[in-house]
Amino acid sequence: MPATSPALIQAHADQLAGWGALLRTHRKALRISATAAAEAAGMSRVTWHRIERGEASVTVGAWLAAMSAVGLKWDLEGPPLTSTREQLTSIPVRVRLSDYPELKRLAWQVHGTDELSPAEALDIYERNHRHLDEPSMAPNERSLLVALRAALRGTPRHV
Repeated sequence: MPATSPALIQAHADQLAGWGALLRTHRKALRISATAAAEAAGMSRVTWHRIERGEASVTVGAWLAAMSAVGLKWDLEGPPLTSTREQLTSIPVRVRLSDYPELKRLAWQVHGTDELSPAEALDIYERNHRHLDEPSMAPNERSLLVALRAALRGTPRHV
């Protein structure tokens, strides 16, 4: 039998709904399906959707797992979910290797494609960080790396 939601004042219900909407917007901006996000967070698709709807009966642990799966962080000192619209919009849907010379140099093992997903690009940057020449990076590539780290760090990776 599913748990019943505790009694909430309207302001708290609105806040949970807002957090759920932000989580959903962030997931969609990253082009991650709800099923894939739920699997990455170790929960069912139904629980994932309950979080996105802002249901109060979902545990805090499930919220934290969901946020981590899409690269969001909980910050008790500031706003509960940290992800800026500016960070999300600065990340292309597909990262073209020809636009980022340092990434192209690091992605020597990638064959058959000229584009990567944002998560794949960050994975290459992070796996090869010791070979990364950040000071010589073009400003647009440095901005991409900063945005990828801010938006995706903390996302579970398959190594």
